[in-house]
Amino acid sequence: MDSKVAQPHPVDQHLPAGQTALLGFQHVLVMYSACIVVPLILGAALKLPKEQLILIINADLFAAGLASLIQSLGWWKFGMRMPVMMGVTFTAVTPMIAIGSNPALGLPGIFGAIIASGIFGVLMAPFMGRFLRFFPSVVTGSVLLVIGISLMKVGIDWSAGGQALMPDGSANPDYGRPLYLSISLGVLVVILLLSRFARGFVSNIAVLLGVFAGFCAAWLAGEVRLDGLGSEAWLAPIRPFAFGMPVFDPLAIVSMCLVMLVTMVESTGMFLALGQIVGKPTTPERLIRGLRADGLGAVIGGVFNAFPYTSFSQNIGLVTMTGIKTRFVCVAGGLILIALGLFPKMAYIVAATPPFVLGAAALVMFGMVAVMGIRILATVDYESQRGNALLAAISVGMGVIPLLSPSFFSHLPAWSHVVTDSGIILTTITAITLNLLFNGLGTRQQSADAASRNALMADA
Repeated sequence: MDSKVAQPHPVDQHLPAGQTALLGFQHVLVMYSACIVVPLILGAALKLPKEQLILIINADLFAAGLASLIQSLGWWKFGMRMPVMMGVTFTAVTPMIAIGSNPALGLPGIFGAIIASGIFGVLMAPFMGRFLRFFPSVVTGSVLLVIGISLMKVGIDWSAGGQALMPDGSANPDYGRPLYLSISLGVLVVILLLSRFARGFVSNIAVLLGVFAGFCAAWLAGEVRLDGLGSEAWLAPIRPFAFGMPVFDPLAIVSMCLVMLVTMVESTGMFLALGQIVGKPTTPERLIRGLRADGLGAVIGGVFNAFPYTSFSQNIGLVTMTGIKTRFVCVAGGLILIALGLFPKMAYIVAATPPFVLGAAALVMFGMVAVMGIRILATVDYESQRGNALLAAISVGMGVIPLLSPSFFSHLPAWSHVVTDSGIILTTITAITLNLLFNGLGTRQQSADAASRNALMADA
């Protein structure tokens, strides 16, 4: 009896070092492509030379690793101490391109705005922590469902070999090649078979083994290219302010602070869901520490020539799928990201993994996020609070608009696209607004009851 009481929570349990490292690497593989796509988009938009782009990619991996360590391991008043992997937020892409396109600002203007927005995020975190009552199960479930649905398109495109359209708007001739679809399907079959028939640790690394099998198949098919590996350096230290001292432009700072607010809203939904998944409900104090870590991650990103960071939903999906709840797996993942940033040859090999190899794994992870949203919505009271059905229906409907009709909001002002281009943000704003309309502010007792229900659901 006493031994059971003395056992740490699964979030704080330690696994053998070898298993922890492999599970951490699995987390890195799941997020890697999404982590480096933002610097690739930014580099193409700003026409950065190759050497600068490589520097930013390495810095991005390094900073993402540091942010993941702070979030999962915890430091002082920062970090949830939960299994969280941090990656660059896609919400920041458009504002960063706009700032960097200004010749008077360039990259130093981007990094200055990111640093300022990070400080703003740290200061705002305690206020955001007070908004926990605005995120009952009906709001959190709707947001998670749309996150999963929205991101499935990424997994679908990866499975088909990349984007359907080239940067110039023409059709990608290789999109949907039978070879890509076959290997992607093979990866999915391996993941399913291992999840069904394997036991113990092998079952827990089903995604990693599936991706490895796909990598080998792509290698044999001649789709893995390592031609430039010899020219990559063995060690490339990440220098702060490598592009010069940051420039703090007021308008650029305002735009990035808006991105930070959006990121904090997204993170709040993610953190609430993660608390349910691991059986450790997110308290206001833990939420504040997590949001502070988001802000600190942006400061770190700006200092080390990188970006603002947020929790990655695909990694939360991986926690759901594997059932591995310990945060030290994500600590290992953070250390691996740091190593990839410091050792470019390692990063080059991982980056050589074709997108169609990762597509099936992404579909599984994003699908798990959507299923988690459905599970949460299944606990909602639709009888005594009839407005909840309308709330969920309209919120999800608003969230899929950018996915099903990308030009729906095309005539609105450019500044509004930070919100309207994101189904996740549209869902969050709609759900919170309708929750206030139908359910009001809620009471302290209702908040406590919701937390209790979440805890019971997670234990179940």
